[in-house]
Amino acid sequence: MVHVKQGLHKRYKNIRKKAKGYRGVSKGNLRMIIQRTEKALQYSYSHLRLKKRDFRNLWIQRINAASREHGVSYSKLIHGFNVLGIKINRKVLAELAVNEPASFKSLVDEVKKTSV
Repeated sequence: MVHVKQGLHKRYKNIRKKAKGYRGVSKGNLRMIIQRTEKALQYSYSHLRLKKRDFRNLWIQRINAASREHGVSYSKLIHGFNVLGIKINRKVLAELAVNEPASFKSLVDEVKKTSV
């Protein structure tokens, strides 16, 4: 019985699997498949970082908009939390601002008490 090495064939098969849905030459030409999938993997890695940055910006915008409705700017709200020792991250704070306005208002009122 003769054993045949299948490493290269498996590698190409995996790369073709990742290139599913590509259009034109990118789905048929092996060299193009390799190049496009490598580039796609580079983008996916770097965009993980950008996604985190974008979501943090979104949370800050939501908190700022909600806090200004109650007469406090974002920076004063965060400073007030630091003074009071309230440790709450921006993700949870944005969720409170959107889904639980009453809870968010009570937090803002706490900050207003200390600043007055």
